[in-house]
Order: sequence, then C-alpha cells, then structure tokens
Amino acid sequence: MISSATLGLFLLSVSLLLLSPGPNMAFLLSYSTLQGPRAAYAVALGIALADLVLTLLTAGGVTAILLAWPPMFDVLRLAGAEYLLWLAYKAWCSGGVMALASVPQRSERDIVRMAMVNSLLNPKALLFFMVFLPQFVDASQGNVGWQLCQLGGVLTVLAFVFHAVLGCLAASVSGWLVRQPGFAVWQGRVLAIVLLGLAARLLILQRPGNA
Repeated sequence: MISSATLGLFLLSVSLLLLSPGPNMAFLLSYSTLQGPRAAYAVALGIALADLVLTLLTAGGVTAILLAWPPMFDVLRLAGAEYLLWLAYKAWCSGGVMALASVPQRSERDIVRMAMVNSLLNPKALLFFMVFLPQFVDASQGNVGWQLCQLGGVLTVLAFVFHAVLGCLAASVSGWLVRQPGFAVWQGRVLAIVLLGLAARLLILQRPGNA
C-alpha cells in the first residue's frame, strides 16, 4: 500500500507534469478548438488509454528492460526532440495549434486512436514512466508491481479529468479567440517557442545515473 506522504508528493508531481506544455496538450487544444467538447473528451480518453498501457508496461518490467539498455534512452531522447522540432516548425509556419490537426474533421473514434498513439510517442510521458514513476515505489510497502499499477491508475484518472476540463474550456472560448486579429499567428509563434524549449531540454537531458 502506498503511504499518504508518497501519494501526496506523487499527486503534486503529476499536477506539475500535466500543467507543463507538450505534444499532448497541443494535440488536445488543436482538436478541442476545431471540433468542440466531444473531441476534447475523445482526446482525453486516448491519452488515458495510453497511460494505462504505459502503466502495465512499467509494472511488467518492460520499461525497466528498455532503460537498462543504454542506447535506448538516447534513441527515445533524440526521437522525441526531433518530433518536438517538427511540431514547432509546423506551428510556426502554419499558425498555431489548429495547424497541428492536418485533417479538420475526424470521428471521435479516430481522435481517440490518434491521441493514444500521440501520447505513446510523447517523450515526456515515456520518460516519466521509465524514470520518474518508479521513484515513488517503496519495496518495503509490498508488491512493487501493484504499487506501480496504483500510481499509474491515479495518474490515468487525473490525466483524463485534466485534459477533459482543459479541452472543454478551449472549445468554449475558441469561437471568440479565432475572431481576434492576429490571434492565430501570435499563438503559433508562442507555441513554437515552447516546443523548441522542450526539444532543447530533451537534447541536453542526461541518462539517469550519469553525472
């Protein structure tokens, strides 16, 4: 059983993780702005499903095996940075998060699938589950795999609620925002700078355990 102190620290860490911008947030704002609250719930569900998959992989030891192979960390880091740079380029050239949805209208089922894949390829999520999540496990408290499942379950619920609420808020103000002169260009530039910063952070990130 996870202690209340560990759970509290974990909740704080997850909240900060969710508030930091990244590919998931860009994808959520894109489809919520374009297609409304139903799309927001679909994206939130896709991200939650990805979190469940990563939780099971972590609890099963798969992510630990991958992390134990030194080149894998660099592969994930560099691939994630390249992905973020591509998103930054697209946002800068095309005018913001709405440009990140290459096809304006998608079914909710398609959005769930794409959000899930986008989240599974999200370097921030992968590194969190591979490196950060195990730090909240205390072997003296019982089965490690079960603790990881509990932590992953908490993360999944919080992520779904956060993304659903944020997406609905974005959908509610999208009509007013898109009518503002220069909004798309300004928002695209800001998003591109944020994504560039995330890419730079990944590029300088060191493998856990390295000096």
